[in-house]
Amino acid sequence: MLRLDRYIGTQVFFAILTVLGVIVGLALLFAFIDEMGDVEGNYGLQEAAWYVFLTLPRRVYEMLPMAALIGCLIGLGSLASNSELTIMRAAGVSIGRIVWAVMKPMLVLMLAGILIGEYLAPWSESQAQADRAMAQGSGEAQSSRRGLWHRQGDEFVHINAVQPNGVLFGVTRYRFDDQRHMLSSSFARRAQYQGDHWQLENVATTHFRERSTEVVKTPNERWDVELTPQLLGTVVLEPDALSITGLWRYIHYLAEQGLNNGQYWLAFWNKVLQPAVTAALVLLAISFIFGPLRSVTLGQRVFTGVVVGFVFRIAQDLLGPSSLVFGFSPLFAVLIPAAVCALAGVWLLRRAG
Repeated sequence: MLRLDRYIGTQVFFAILTVLGVIVGLALLFAFIDEMGDVEGNYGLQEAAWYVFLTLPRRVYEMLPMAALIGCLIGLGSLASNSELTIMRAAGVSIGRIVWAVMKPMLVLMLAGILIGEYLAPWSESQAQADRAMAQGSGEAQSSRRGLWHRQGDEFVHINAVQPNGVLFGVTRYRFDDQRHMLSSSFARRAQYQGDHWQLENVATTHFRERSTEVVKTPNERWDVELTPQLLGTVVLEPDALSITGLWRYIHYLAEQGLNNGQYWLAFWNKVLQPAVTAALVLLAISFIFGPLRSVTLGQRVFTGVVVGFVFRIAQDLLGPSSLVFGFSPLFAVLIPAAVCALAGVWLLRRAG
């Protein structure tokens, strides 16, 4: 039985890796073509290619559920096409045993996905954003096409580029009073984190008086703010590119600041439940092989997997924003599509058994 489990698991495992390679390769190609529109000045083809390469871990993490669905259909479907599953069933191997044999390699892939999403993808994505911003000269110009906005108290901050080592470039701050009148604006070319505060360098501050303005330039200035390099590493990235721990920290930071954190809760539950979502899609794929896709061609299986995967993704993309608009928990927005797939898979397997 162990040899049989290993055989089934190997077939499915390599089919998933092949599909993942194809999907991620296409995604990287399209991303590189899209980056061509931003190539100018110091941001050339080499920098664009390096940026796209650094986004590879995030794309692998995002594409894993889709690859698991299609790869399982191909791997297990090839066994069905060769009548190997029929022979196994005739020899007394239960459907449950086959399902468990398929799920074993999936556990390895799920663990690898968790490690990539928690450690490798956030770091590489942060480095990619920082390198692109610096190549486009974001550290020199006060107005940048990229960068991030952040609000803390009565101060609004724009940062052109964030380096993962705790260095900022192009820090613009706007301070307002309670009536939303601007009190001052300042621009610092660079900022270095000093453990409990930021040290701004080459600072130019404009103070707005009732009838005049005053410009003050200083080589260095202390900036006391609750933003740490870890939090800024969270702010600079899209919620889907953050780690689970980074999302958890930033969710509570936004709550302390009285800011909306619904989008980050949605990304948090998406990441926490991704192994369960992947398992539900794999279960659905297995049920298709024992049910409606038992005797179809490889192309039909791939087409079915792509269609199911896109329908599932569309359902997620609709329910996620709906939870933010209508106020129901993002947890349910993530669970409902996965639960539907799991229940459909169990129902089809029970019929096949």
